[in-house]
Amino acid sequence: MASREEILSKVKNIISEKLGVDEEQVTEEAKLIDDLGADSLDLVDLVMDFESEFGVKVDDADLEKISTVGDIVSYIEKKLG
Repeated sequence: MASREEILSKVKNIISEKLGVDEEQVTEEAKLIDDLGADSLDLVDLVMDFESEFGVKVDDADLEKISTVGDIVSYIEKKLG
């Protein structure tokens, strides 16, 4: 099973690539929309990337509860756990 650090590293990489932001900006506290400039279309793209990278399914209902990078990492960690 991947460690939280490994998941965070992959998540940061995907977010920085998709949103065109520096990885240093992608902290666990960073809000996807407010801090990193994601819009709803970006979020759909990111979710598809996370699903293929980690082999998990992100439910639409759960997506509404995810606002920060840390939320994503915790969610993936729980799904893989």
